[in-house]
Amino acid sequence: MATAASIKIPDNVVQETLEAHAILWNQTFSYIKSMSLKCAVELHIPDAIHRHGMPITISQLLSSLSISQDKSRYLRSIMRVLSQERIFKSHITPSGEETFDLTPVSRLLLTASSFPHNPNTSPLVLLSLNHRIVDSHHQLSRWFHEPDATITPFVMTNGKAIWNLGRELPQFNDLINKTMECDSNFLMNVMASKGWLSFQGIGTLVDVGGGTGLMAAKLVEAFPGLKCIVLDLPHVIDMTERKTDKIQFIAGDMFVEVPHADVALLKWILHDWKDEDCVKILQILQRCKEAIPPKEKGGKVIIIDIVVGLKFNSHTSLQTQLLFDLHMLASCMGQERDESEWRNLFVTAGYRDYKIIPYVDHMRSIIEVYP
Repeated sequence: MATAASIKIPDNVVQETLEAHAILWNQTFSYIKSMSLKCAVELHIPDAIHRHGMPITISQLLSSLSISQDKSRYLRSIMRVLSQERIFKSHITPSGEETFDLTPVSRLLLTASSFPHNPNTSPLVLLSLNHRIVDSHHQLSRWFHEPDATITPFVMTNGKAIWNLGRELPQFNDLINKTMECDSNFLMNVMASKGWLSFQGIGTLVDVGGGTGLMAAKLVEAFPGLKCIVLDLPHVIDMTERKTDKIQFIAGDMFVEVPHADVALLKWILHDWKDEDCVKILQILQRCKEAIPPKEKGGKVIIIDIVVGLKFNSHTSLQTQLLFDLHMLASCMGQERDESEWRNLFVTAGYRDYKIIPYVDHMRSIIEVYP
């Protein structure tokens, strides 16, 4: 009888198994990358490096953050992990000291106090990694066996839907609003560099689910002749600061009525619902259709959202789209759509045509839909 020691396993099988084992371990511990990023944002490490003005040692970083030097070993581990992910840049000096510097990624995490004109995306990181959302992903296997199709992983974890929780928890609601603001700020900077093609020549625009109005404020600043209407729920509108008479804030329900305008804007709205909730999505699209003039008079709906799988030379973009699809599932049982799924929605809602302007930010596209 052959013993385990005498069985010869082919070298290629051994190598494949070792590689598979390494991949499995890396994927298992990938959550630590996200938690290290969250830690760096909460400690304001990018700001500390920016203030230092040059690559910083761990000792200097600890001093800047008022953290005890006896934790240097662990902070160094976090910085090394994040440097492997290109969030920071590690460098060994001629004297043998290890220093860390900012990269284009970590510059996106600088707060306004450090870099006023930089699009700070820290709120998006903090909301996406908030325990209320992260814990929802722990319920995925249980959710697949859940007979009630209306219950989301977020509800299973937190007892209520994300928007209802936002109404009850001011800090959580503030984080949601700040996330939408920072995303609008980032998108506006990108679209300004590309010529604002979809927003030229518009008289009035209604930003459906427009939050605290930052997107509208950027638009009226870019187009002096434009007037905007921001429609959102009362608890969101109540937090807005009305700074210009060119923006009108209306508290209302987009399922019931959308204010009349030449163009309706839906940024990161329709992905909140899956195709099985088609009635809700169609309600929004139909309310928008009722609010705008025909195509011949300039009427259109501008959707800024993900179109999964558009040809683009970036594996990272497709992977991020697929991850975001699961993020929407866990958060509110929404989904990201490919072009055929978008087309079906538009046709069902009674729109005649659409045009996709791909990859405004390497992940999302602009979709112009015409009544």
